[in-house]
Amino acid sequence: MGAIPFGFIVAKINGINILQEGSGSLGATNVKRVIGNKWGTLVFILDCLKGFVPVSIVKFFCQTGLNQANNMGATLLIGLVLGHCYSIFLKFCGGKGVATAIGGLAVLMPSVLLLGIIFWCSVFSITRFVSLASLCFALSLPINAYLFAYQKEMILFALALTILIFIRHSQNIRRLWKGEELRAHKVKE
Repeated sequence: MGAIPFGFIVAKINGINILQEGSGSLGATNVKRVIGNKWGTLVFILDCLKGFVPVSIVKFFCQTGLNQANNMGATLLIGLVLGHCYSIFLKFCGGKGVATAIGGLAVLMPSVLLLGIIFWCSVFSITRFVSLASLCFALSLPINAYLFAYQKEMILFALALTILIFIRHSQNIRRLWKGEELRAHKVKE
């Protein structure tokens, strides 16, 4: 399920190969820039559901205790995010993994997610860089997990998500460093 390229599908419905437009990313931000706000929002919701639905199912059906259910959900979410980032349907092209991570974190670590979203909103409102806000969000995950006293395995899981999101944002980091990253601007409705 993680490998379903919703950004690619939504763009194709609109007659666009999103891999050849804008940043070339399948994510909601690129879809918003290229096709418009409502389509980018749809992609964001669908990508979030890729993380939310499967992790919710695992948590619901796991009868071995909360820690075991969290560990199973975390393992599944890593797989879902990897599938999103390296889709087998698109020769291992994919998105950045943030929206899919958000969906799964809503089930596994809601307090960590909430604080991470506050970080994202704060950084974005000051800088208008989606990528920088996403990187700060990712960086906050293991710190927040520690602050909220999650078990060691969940802190390591949050760190793994952070590393994966940073790897997927490597080009954004280079553009930020060079002063070439695009700020968010008014997009098509």
